[in-house]
Amino acid sequence: MIMRFDEAIQQAKLVLHELTGLDISSVVGAEKEDEGWLVGVEVVEKRSIPDSMDILALYETRLDEDGNMREFKRLRMRKRIDTETEE
Repeated sequence: MIMRFDEAIQQAKLVLHELTGLDISSVVGAEKEDEGWLVGVEVVEKRSIPDSMDILALYETRLDEDGNMREFKRLRMRKRIDTETEE
C-alpha cells in the first residue's frame, strides 16, 4: 500500500529516532519520489544550556513506498541560534 504524505513524514521521524536515538526537532521538507519518499529531518545532536546553543543536524532520509527506510545521511550541523540562508 502506498503511504500518504503525512504517514511518510511520521514514519521517517519514527525510524530515524529509533536508528540514531536522537530527538527529532522538526521536519524541514518532504517530497514524493518515483520509488518512495525523501524527507528532511532536523534532530538534536547535543543538548546545551542555554537551549539556543543546542547542536542540530539535518538528516536526509529516503523511504520506499511501504515506509521502509532505504537510506539516511547527515547533511550538516548547526547551532540552534544560527539561522540559515538559502544560496
